[in-house]
Amino acid sequence: MMKKMMIAAVCGTLAGGVITTQVAGPLIAQDATKNASVYEQLDLFGDIFERIRAQYVEEVDSKALIEAAINGMLTSLDPHSSYLDVKAFDDMTTQTRGEFGGLGIEVTQEDGYIKVVSPMDGTPADAAGIKSGDFITQVDGEAVQGLTLDEAVDKMRGPIGSEIVITVVREGVAEPFDVSIIRDTIKLVAVKSRLVGNIGVLRITTFNDQTYPGVEDGIKKLAEEAGGMDKINGFVIDLRNNPGGLLKQAILTSDAFLNEGEIVSTRGRNANDSSRENATPGDLAEGKPIVVLINGGSASASEIVTGALQDHRRAIVVGTKSFGKGSVQTLIPLKGEGAMRLTTARYYTPSGRSIQALGVMPDIVVNQPVVDPAVEGTEAKAAEDATRQRSEADLRGAITNDSMTDEEKKLLEDERARTEEAAKLRDEDYQLAYAVDILRGLNAVAPNK
Repeated sequence: MMKKMMIAAVCGTLAGGVITTQVAGPLIAQDATKNASVYEQLDLFGDIFERIRAQYVEEVDSKALIEAAINGMLTSLDPHSSYLDVKAFDDMTTQTRGEFGGLGIEVTQEDGYIKVVSPMDGTPADAAGIKSGDFITQVDGEAVQGLTLDEAVDKMRGPIGSEIVITVVREGVAEPFDVSIIRDTIKLVAVKSRLVGNIGVLRITTFNDQTYPGVEDGIKKLAEEAGGMDKINGFVIDLRNNPGGLLKQAILTSDAFLNEGEIVSTRGRNANDSSRENATPGDLAEGKPIVVLINGGSASASEIVTGALQDHRRAIVVGTKSFGKGSVQTLIPLKGEGAMRLTTARYYTPSGRSIQALGVMPDIVVNQPVVDPAVEGTEAKAAEDATRQRSEADLRGAITNDSMTDEEKKLLEDERARTEEAAKLRDEDYQLAYAVDILRGLNAVAPNK
């Protein structure tokens, strides 16, 4: 049996029918007619193929012709079904392992142009300022309109260290502009962890083979750094600009924070193609509150995790509406050592929502402010200094507070330091700071405090 890899992807067609014994005879006749029509079309294809080989102005490669025909058949279904030759198949397999060459952007196709789903953290595209929602109209001066998604992506590939110039159209910018990027080896660290005060932050950049182990390891490291899990007041799961990846990893990551209940269901054309995944006992976060951060670059597997935690009321979702990739693709190896990437099902969140083309709506919408670098420096510092107020403690000769022990005063100072750290975070990342503030607020009103 051929090995199949399930990938959370985009688009798809859901169809079905009910057949009863009363109409079995007519249906058999209809099937025979349809089969005859299919054979006629295949004869037509063979005739055209032979005429091209015999009469085209230049000699053609028969293998390339057939592959182009196969790819054309698949891409006519939706933007994410396609044929992968041996090299493309190897590239995709390598990418799911977390290391590959390129620019570091996840793209889709819209209106004939290449649309950036999200730049990947720490990649050349990220460093060059490419943003989610950007349209790429040209690659090295050559228009991409009319090319398939795979053809356009192929043009963006190249030797490590080589330069590529892409032309970008961005909402809010009047004219297209060129961006020069140096290709590099993309090494994705699927999960990064950090402590902000008593809040653990898990930044998940992609869903590959490293993701669930990275989540598990990240939580352990955060607990050690905090001095024990009991010292952590909650977790932020940052899925912003995470384009998705392997469906299995999305299920494992969701299960990491759920004890029971459905995680996701997939429904294909036939009943046999449908499945339901349920959580198993065990919550790595030990029931502590969670905030999930998403934006327009959060797609596919990211939306599965977000939808599962939101529907189970396990997390508060903060940010902006996600991308809306709501279907599953199956990667099917073929005899010629290539593969077929085929959209086979839609996925649904535990409440039965299909996210396809709609996305996940946050519980609390928080936009990321656009920072003007010209204002960010000296003017912002001057404004901060102007609004800073003196306190009683600043006055010369002020009497001391006698209601607290030295240990209590130290604890208070530590808490103030954590609060100031969270406040500074607003300048660096407003959405993340907002998520941290929510968890701090929940902890402040928690019972038994």
